[in-house]
Amino acid sequence: MKRFQKLAISALISVLLLLFVGAIVRATGSGLGCPDWPTCWGKLVPPTRADQVDFEKINLEKFRRKAERFGRDPAEVTRESLRAEFNPIHTWVEYINRLCAMPVGILSLALMIASFWRKKRSGIVCLMSVSAFALVLVNAELGRRVVLSGLKPGMITLHVGLAIILLCVLVYVSWKGCADPARRVLEGRKGKVACILGVVIFALTVAEGVLGAQVRELTDELAINAGSDERALWTRELEKSGIYLIHRSFSWLIVIGAGALLILLRQSPSGIWWPDKMIGFLVGSLLVMGVLLAHVGILPVVQVLHVGAAALLVSVLFFWVLATRFQSS
Repeated sequence: MKRFQKLAISALISVLLLLFVGAIVRATGSGLGCPDWPTCWGKLVPPTRADQVDFEKINLEKFRRKAERFGRDPAEVTRESLRAEFNPIHTWVEYINRLCAMPVGILSLALMIASFWRKKRSGIVCLMSVSAFALVLVNAELGRRVVLSGLKPGMITLHVGLAIILLCVLVYVSWKGCADPARRVLEGRKGKVACILGVVIFALTVAEGVLGAQVRELTDELAINAGSDERALWTRELEKSGIYLIHRSFSWLIVIGAGALLILLRQSPSGIWWPDKMIGFLVGSLLVMGVLLAHVGILPVVQVLHVGAAALLVSVLFFWVLATRFQSS
C-alpha cells in the first residue's frame, strides 16, 4: 500500500470516527458541554469539577442565546444554574469531539497537497482530493450553523448529506489512489443481477441515511418537548410521522436485498469477498439495532452504534460498487 493511499484511508477513518463521536455528543445531549472556543470553560484543558470554573467570567448572554435556540427560557440561565448544572461528562464528550475534528481537517488538507505531488498524478484523484477538503470546510461551517440555528429542521439533513458525500469521495480516493485499484469481476446472468442489486442497495442505504437524519431531527424535538426520561415512549410519537415509517420500511428492503446479494455471490465462481462479509455483518447489525430502537426505545447507546454502523456500511457499499464489474462470459 502506497503512502498516498494510506493517507486517504486515514482521512476516511478520521471522518468515520468523527461521525461516531458526533453521534455520542447528540445522544448524550453534550452539545453545550463547552460554551466557548477554542478554550473550554476558559481553559485549554477542560475542568472536571464545577469549582475549577470561574463562573464570574462566564458570558451569560452567550449561554442565554444558546438556551433560547434549544427551546429553553433564557431567564432561567444564571451563574447559579450553570454551576448546578455543570456536567463534566458533557464537557469532556464535547471536548473529545473537538479533538476528533482536528485530524479530519489536517488529513484532508494533507491529502489535497499530496495529490499534486504524486509521481503518477491523476486528474480525477486530484479533483476528488480537492473536493474532499472543500467538503470538510463547508460541512464544518454548516455544523456550526446547525448549532447556532438551534437544530433548525433541514439543517441536520443537509449536514448529514454532505457527510455522506465526503465519505464517498474519500472512499474513491482511497480506492483509486494506488497503482492497481482492487477489482472483482462477476460473470453470467447472476453476476449481472448481483452488480445491479449492489448499486440498488447502495442507493437505498444513502436514502436511508438522509431519512435517518430527518428522523434524528424528530428525536431532537422529542428530547426538548418530551424529555430524555421518556425515550421508551418516543417510538409511539415517531410512528405518527410518515418519514419514520418510510425509514423503517426501507430498512427491510435493504435487509432483503443484502440477503439476495449474498446468495448470488456465494453461487458465483468468485465466491464471497471480504466486502461481501462486511456488508452482511453491518446490515444484520443494523437490523438488530433497528428492532431495539423500534420496540424497546430510542436508547442512546443504540443510536450511537446505529449511526456508526450506517456510515461504515455506506463506505463499504460504495467501495463494493467501485470495485465490482460485470463481464459477459
